[in-house]
Amino acid sequence: MSVPTSNSVPAPRRAGASISDVARLAGVSAQTVSRVSNESENVLPSTRQRVLDAMEQLGYAPNRAARALRTGSFAAIGVVVHRLARTGESSTVDAIVDAARREGYTVNLVDVASPSSDDVTAALQRLSNQSVDGLVIVRAETTTPTSLALPARTPVVVADSRFIGHHPAVGADQVTGASQAVEHLLGLGHATVHLLAGPVESGPAQLRAQAWRTTLERAGRRVPAPVQGDWSAQSGYEAGRVLALDPEVTAVFSANDEMATGLLHALHEAGRRVPQDVSVVGFDDIPLASHLWPPLTTVRQDFTRVGEELVRLLLEQIRSRSAFVDRNVVVPAPLIERASTAPPPPR
Repeated sequence: MSVPTSNSVPAPRRAGASISDVARLAGVSAQTVSRVSNESENVLPSTRQRVLDAMEQLGYAPNRAARALRTGSFAAIGVVVHRLARTGESSTVDAIVDAARREGYTVNLVDVASPSSDDVTAALQRLSNQSVDGLVIVRAETTTPTSLALPARTPVVVADSRFIGHHPAVGADQVTGASQAVEHLLGLGHATVHLLAGPVESGPAQLRAQAWRTTLERAGRRVPAPVQGDWSAQSGYEAGRVLALDPEVTAVFSANDEMATGLLHALHEAGRRVPQDVSVVGFDDIPLASHLWPPLTTVRQDFTRVGEELVRLLLEQIRSRSAFVDRNVVVPAPLIERASTAPPPPR
């Protein structure tokens, strides 16, 4: 077993390490350490790495408040999200973090317990006190443009198309995507389309349900009572057990792919074949969707683009030092046709 030499023993961490301590350990000037802290490009890569290694060994963190006084920026943004574990939210946050990192920004994240206006507003206030330059709200849910209380003079962007015209907003085209899903099923010859709905407190679920209803009414078709889910595969399975008992059910639009996964399971158990007996369309196009059996027809949400556009709109405000209201991006949500849909069985 090898024994480390004295040169390989890391310098001990200690509280309150100074810029001079870092400079001494790295063998550079304090000015060079300052340049690295301020992300200046006028530093050799090897020197920068040596300084960063010294910072890590000493536990040194640059004073962000002092940096903000010099540069006018903390180089950090705050993100508020509800239920980060959900597929759409986690994918969007991943894209935000990647896009922010490419621009030299860090991300402070708060996962709120509930989507109420009070909880979202409290999270925004908490983040605004944590040395951030701007805020991203991922899924405002039940919060509305009139109920959202924003910190004064703080740039904000919202991942919710309902906020278009009130705050800079980025969102997938929920309405067109859901309408295309229903139109696809009606075009195959189904008399109507049943809805496996998302949670009633969810803004996207409300938009998809309204588009489903409007499309059926516009086509002069019967509007069945929705079956309620909570975005989880388990809720889709439980709803599917109910839908499978009704022989009139030949087409189901599921408000997300995870519920559609549970629905496929329940239909299989009940002996209802997909798509020969029941056609199923989901929403999101999660990576699992193309590997289900049969592969799932679904509406694709481009979470990566949503996250990137959120960061772009926020940084435009931060860098221009002006708040936008009418800037918005609607990301297309196309229908992806796979093998889970077909004409209805002959009567």
